[in-house]
Amino acid sequence: MTDEPFFVEVVISAPVEEVWEALRDTEQIRRWHGWHCDELDKEIEVIYHQNVVESAAEYRLDVQGGDRFELTGLGDRTRLRLTRAPRGGNPEWDAYYDDITEGWTTFVHQLRFALERHRGADRRTVYLSGPGGEPVLRTAGFAAVAGLAPGSPYELDGPTGERLRGEVWFRSAHQLGLTVAGWGDGLLVAGRTPASPANPEGGAMMVLTAYGLDDEAFAALESRWRAWRARHFPAGSAA
Repeated sequence: MTDEPFFVEVVISAPVEEVWEALRDTEQIRRWHGWHCDELDKEIEVIYHQNVVESAAEYRLDVQGGDRFELTGLGDRTRLRLTRAPRGGNPEWDAYYDDITEGWTTFVHQLRFALERHRGADRRTVYLSGPGGEPVLRTAGFAAVAGLAPGSPYELDGPTGERLRGEVWFRSAHQLGLTVAGWGDGLLVAGRTPASPANPEGGAMMVLTAYGLDDEAFAALESRWRAWRARHFPAGSAA
């Protein structure tokens, strides 16, 4: 454990005004934040609109718990930095500190992906989770590409029998993001949550994001990945 606050930083190929709007407009937030579930709208309201402190002039947003977004304009690009509040401010939040950190890591990279690759487009998502006993990247067969630098092309046989190809979108300490051409230039995020007081065994998760698939194609994608999750992480949940 360290007293230094965690942060994640990305540079987004979009002007700062557009990135700020994507952080403040509910309709836009739905296009990148997390995954679809019955609680998504409530979650967006609680995180981005309730008890927040914002400075539109400085492109700064403090959300519940003290986590801070800071945007810096770089011409036609924007540097986004998300800094976590330090531990110790709220015991209830501290119990889920690592889980929240991993969530923010996913969300920031989802935001960049939506703005750079699918600006203004709606998406479909599948969320999978399970206990952390099995390393999810190895179980899914992604270990070979986990060491590639972001931007590197990849192609592999996915764990559900489909051929996956695209590029490495991001790599963090516990997560891997891959674009997937066959999902309408979609995004696959796979990772693990370290063991914590709230989750002593840790956990495994995936977020699958697709664009432009018809109902039949998306249903098939969802079915084969849920079946794979059930085989390898049988105690998990799928939202």
